Amino acid sequence: MSASELQRVRIDKWLWAARFFKTRSLAKQAIDGGKVHCEGQRIKPSKEIETGVSLTIRQGWDEKTVEVVALSDQRRGAPEAALLYKETEQSIAKRQAEADQRKALRGTGIQTERRPTKKQRRQIHRFREQDTATGD
Repeated sequence: MSASELQRVRIDKWLWAARFFKTRSLAKQAIDGGKVHCEGQRIKPSKEIETGVSLTIRQGWDEKTVEVVALSDQRRGAPEAALLYKETEQSIAKRQAEADQRKALRGTGIQTERRPTKKQRRQIHRFREQDTATGD
């Protein structure tokens, strides 16, 4: 059965074919873990999707909102997989803003020139033990 003849495809198979996840097993785990929503609702891996359906997919720090444009149950190259969905403009803008915010916050941590020496490490351990002994 070719991709043009498909009317419905299991969501876990489609996520794998669209290259959101490396394996169907990982796609299933993400769905079971509540990281994939269809039209704002939690779903099961066996749910069959159609074209035009809106999916929200959380991967690591990023959350993508995509619309299913085409169906496929076969995994192909990345250029072909990208044709299976279209990410919304709001999703792209939101992901970019969050990435910029994370990048800006990355430099605010304490920067050290090198790892602590053995003497400094002992001082850190003593300080932490002292802190736990007082109950704070």
